[in-house]
Amino acid sequence: MADPFQSVQDEWSLPIWLTLAIVLTAAVYLRGWLALRKTRPAQFNIDRLLSFYAGLACLWISIGSPLDAFADVLLSAHMIEHLILMSLVPPLLLLGLPVVPLLRGLPRVVRIYIAGPMLRFRPLRSLSHQLVRPRFAWLAMNLTFLAWHVPAAYDFALEHELWHDFEHICFLGTSLLFWWCLIRPWPAAQRPHSWSILLYLIGADFVNTALSAFLAFCGRPVYPYYSSHPNPLQIQPLPDQVLGAVVMWVFGSTAFLIPAAVIAYNLLQPSHRPTRRVIPAASARS
Repeated sequence: MADPFQSVQDEWSLPIWLTLAIVLTAAVYLRGWLALRKTRPAQFNIDRLLSFYAGLACLWISIGSPLDAFADVLLSAHMIEHLILMSLVPPLLLLGLPVVPLLRGLPRVVRIYIAGPMLRFRPLRSLSHQLVRPRFAWLAMNLTFLAWHVPAAYDFALEHELWHDFEHICFLGTSLLFWWCLIRPWPAAQRPHSWSILLYLIGADFVNTALSAFLAFCGRPVYPYYSSHPNPLQIQPLPDQVLGAVVMWVFGSTAFLIPAAVIAYNLLQPSHRPTRRVIPAASARS
């Protein structure tokens, strides 16, 4: 009897264009990182390079590796794919401070005649500033997350490969906006975190928890796709759905709550507490 796991893996083929795009992005970033390292060695240390490359590796694992084939068969694998794409890839890429290295890594002709005019185009600059406003970024990521988990949209994406790719673009793009507001990679203006950023993270965790709890406790398969399509692994849709919900609940919440805990700890340090103005006694008597 054929190995069912092998039969699923046999459905996978190397995504040539995605792989080439990731390799090309890695090469462009490395070229820019090497140039910037000459003048900013402390800022562009090896950790930045490793973080960006780890983000690219996670991106390929999420949607380019055999995991993508298992995501067509198992909801739990699909949730793992989405977790990597939304909770690991964006912060890793942004911690690599990618904006300037990617620009510096481009060929000079491209920088002068394509990238430069685009960056100076005022409507585009205004749009980019609006996209990274916390309120917009939070709504964009969480509404996109919920919309693609509506059963009709979820099943439609699995049935149509191009729409499935578009779903991944939506998840990655809106998650980059969400994490951008938290990390604000250079050369974005650095602002100290306030207590409101905790609401930003906890609110996102609430959305993730609500969807995960519904999938875990509703007691029925939510997505007809997994019931109507053959499953070579012989895993029933409902236990698979519960497992996927638990994975999304635990690891999704971890991605939001660990940064929230770190930020809260930093905000409670004495250096972040407002100082009270002390009036000298002599001045008080006068």
